[in-house]
Amino acid sequence: MSQIKLKVSELNVNYGEFTALKGINMDVSHGELVVLLGANGAGKSTIFRAISGLNKPKHGEIRFLDKKVNGLSANKLVKLGIVQCAEGRKLFPEMSVRENLKMGGFVRRKNKKEITKSMEHVYDLFPILKDKMDNPAGSLSGGQQQMLAIGRALMANPKLLLLDEPSLGLAPLIVNQMFEIIQKINKEGTTVLLAEQNASAALKIADRGYVIENGQIVVKGSSDELFNNEEIRKAYIGA
Repeated sequence: MSQIKLKVSELNVNYGEFTALKGINMDVSHGELVVLLGANGAGKSTIFRAISGLNKPKHGEIRFLDKKVNGLSANKLVKLGIVQCAEGRKLFPEMSVRENLKMGGFVRRKNKKEITKSMEHVYDLFPILKDKMDNPAGSLSGGQQQMLAIGRALMANPKLLLLDEPSLGLAPLIVNQMFEIIQKINKEGTTVLLAEQNASAALKIADRGYVIENGQIVVKGSSDELFNNEEIRKAYIGA
């Protein structure tokens, strides 16, 4: 059986008096690509923010590589290998592509050889970024900005890559290319937890998935099981 890399147990997160997450249980094993499906506002980003150390859980436990990590700061979690590519890209628009990538490798900045190696890997995945390495990030197209956001996350050498809505606002052709690259990143050895509204595209590349509604996991299963679930298809695939 694969080693469990991430385990979330009975996770509750509140925003003031509002309970955003209630009793979340989920896990991701080494080498898996797991998708978290749900509508906008269902709680996907809140789960990611809790795993990344940006939201403090009211109750429950988050374990990474069999170590309890809730309570650790976000920068310590990045050093441990939990790296999030946030929804909306969150780039530094006035800085160049290359400078944005260097910022992604900040926790490894003392190892210049590894930084150079990671940057070359990003350029291999996204050749257009190499062509535009001196261009301001804000001048890139939406798809190119998403490539840069993922590339910046990869610069931290993640053991677990959290991708929050990478297809948001992208044209269908670009979405297909993006998911092919995400699948390639996973096959190269990076464990991936992917939050998505685009269920059809996500389930084609995922091993397993969870469906979240109103802050609770309501369905879980293999990608085939979820894709063939009539309720899931009606709610998220439109069939």
